[in-house]
Amino acid sequence: MREPGTGAVFEPLTTHREYPPAEMEERSRDFAADLARRRTVRQFSDRPVPRGVIEACLEAANTAPSGAHLQPWHFVVVTDPGLKRRIREAAEAAEQAFYAQAPQEWLDALAPLGTDAHKPYLETAPYLIAVFAQRYGLTAGGGRRTHYYVMESVGIATGLLLAALHHAGLVSLTHTPNPMGFLSKVLDRPPNERPVMLVVTGYPAPGAVVPRLRRKPLAAIATFR
Repeated sequence: MREPGTGAVFEPLTTHREYPPAEMEERSRDFAADLARRRTVRQFSDRPVPRGVIEACLEAANTAPSGAHLQPWHFVVVTDPGLKRRIREAAEAAEQAFYAQAPQEWLDALAPLGTDAHKPYLETAPYLIAVFAQRYGLTAGGGRRTHYYVMESVGIATGLLLAALHHAGLVSLTHTPNPMGFLSKVLDRPPNERPVMLVVTGYPAPGAVVPRLRRKPLAAIATFR
């Protein structure tokens, strides 16, 4: 079905599922409770994870809405030990520079998390997923195509990726070395892509621990009017 005067082609919505109100609330609360178990982990096992699991999680991420449906993201999945070592070395160099000059207020905020410049998990975890934002697209003729709401779109896709990894039974860590331009070089990405973060994922190491944290209650994060 073509919308008159727009050139857009529409089709009937056949994928929506509606549930009775009581079931809706039960499903939503079960989903929230499951996600409440999600924790950022820094101690990973080197146990292998089937590639198909990661592929399915990336397919879930790819369902995210995006500006003009241009899907301005690209995920580079790294398993090669040599590449992981190069990424770790560059990331640790960036982190060491950060910790040497970061404002004390920032260091104080990080202190409860127990983080420092050492990132051994970048080599231990079976998968590093480098998230890139495509600042603009490329046409078949090599020209530029404007992308809209790039960071918002990439942020939503990454959030869905984290939820999918958790749902699959894996743990993850979002790592944002600053600066992170080295990822473009190490992973040989084109100029229209900008690195946003590394998603480290796999199984937790035996005996893994996490900081004792509490999330804000609903009343602190939402207002109903």
